[in-house]
Amino acid sequence: MITKEKLKKHIESFPDELSIDELIDRLVFIEKLEERIAQSELGETISEDVVKEEMKSWFD
Repeated sequence: MITKEKLKKHIESFPDELSIDELIDRLVFIEKLEERIAQSELGETISEDVVKEEMKSWFD
């Protein structure tokens, strides 16, 4: 969940005109970004080495 304060800061960086579709895309992106930041702060991440190993299995 994003706070109204954080959302206001993001909205200030939006262009003066944008479509509803662009607005929704940006809001979804912001929500996902905030979720990932929160996960990172809680230590809910995986190492780059683990990701590399998983990716190897995709191409074998």
